[in-house]
Amino acid sequence: MSKVTIFVNGKARQVDAGISIPDLIAEVQIPNKMLLVEYNGTALLKSKWDQTAVEHGDRIELMKMVAGG
Repeated sequence: MSKVTIFVNGKARQVDAGISIPDLIAEVQIPNKMLLVEYNGTALLKSKWDQTAVEHGDRIELMKMVAGG
């Protein structure tokens, strides 16, 4: 399988071409509970994660939500 370069939380990362968002989250070892995903500058609904495959140059921000005041 070919590799592509994407940016995860601002850092370049090589991943398999066509990897899904849930597989990417597992690869970077971030628990996906209370996780927000921004895909190329747009918030990505959790219902769309499985349907979204990353491509070369994509910018993905993974943010954990924290409760508190």
